[in-house]
Amino acid sequence: MLTKTPKPQRKATNLSLDQRLISEAKELELNVSRIAEEAITDAVRAEKNRRWKEENREALESWNDWVRENGLPLEKYRLF
Repeated sequence: MLTKTPKPQRKATNLSLDQRLISEAKELELNVSRIAEEAITDAVRAEKNRRWKEENREALESWNDWVRENGLPLEKYRLF
């Protein structure tokens, strides 16, 4: 069963951007709002990823040490 992802609610926001850049984007018929939203989405995702890695660094290093010492679990079943 497929579920629909709810449509995000939009909030009007004021941004201070380079006037020349905005003019050029409009000349090129670029959707500045959509581009800004996509860039912010990418930045949020990257920061969450960075924080998760930092918060879990010790566990990840511990697992990597274990694999270096013992090899991968079930490695004998790998086909490559």
